[in-house]
Amino acid sequence: MTTRTKRIIILLVFLGLIAALRFSGVSGYLTIDSVRENRLMIEGFVTSRYALSVSLFIAIYIVSTAFSVPGATVLTLAGGFFFGVLPATVYVNVGATIGATLAFLMSRYVAGNWLQARYHDQLARFNAEIGEHGHLYLLFVRLIPAFPFFLVNLFSGLTRIPLKTFIWTTTIGILPADLAYSFAGSQLGSISSPRDIVSGRIGLAFLFLALLAIFPVAYKKLQARPKH
Repeated sequence: MTTRTKRIIILLVFLGLIAALRFSGVSGYLTIDSVRENRLMIEGFVTSRYALSVSLFIAIYIVSTAFSVPGATVLTLAGGFFFGVLPATVYVNVGATIGATLAFLMSRYVAGNWLQARYHDQLARFNAEIGEHGHLYLLFVRLIPAFPFFLVNLFSGLTRIPLKTFIWTTTIGILPADLAYSFAGSQLGSISSPRDIVSGRIGLAFLFLALLAIFPVAYKKLQARPKH
């Protein structure tokens, strides 16, 4: 079996899993109303089997992130509600980082390596920019939740960003949002929709952090501009 055939098979399996999960109706259970309806049952399970509940939570989060299953926000809220703010922040961060890394590796193996080899000369300038500032660009898009998480994972796999850089920037970049959403989850009784979480102040805080991350790049670009 050739490498190309293996890549095609992996891509088809990956897309098939995404389709299966999306059409299975599993996302219908990842709603605030569903969490509230099953609150007593979940609380009992967490109390009696804490280690197992944490493992299942992280595993579900990994699958949700790796295969772009809608509901990650609700999972984070539920984590904050059932595990507490700080523990949930850690569990969510671990699950999201592992899931993102799996999507990143899939993208790199299926298309990234081929793309880089096929268009080496055309991508030389882009790769040089990524090599120098890629970690800052990743931090920027991670710190602003508005950027589609799944697409950032896949696009990053098409670049030459090192795996370790992808992992640490993802871990750090999503931490503020993990903390904010886990805290909001602890107030689940006053939330009717995930949209109620992101207030203007929180949004501005995320934006401020993102601008801090990208500031060195912007400053360097301005300094390099020819002066008249």
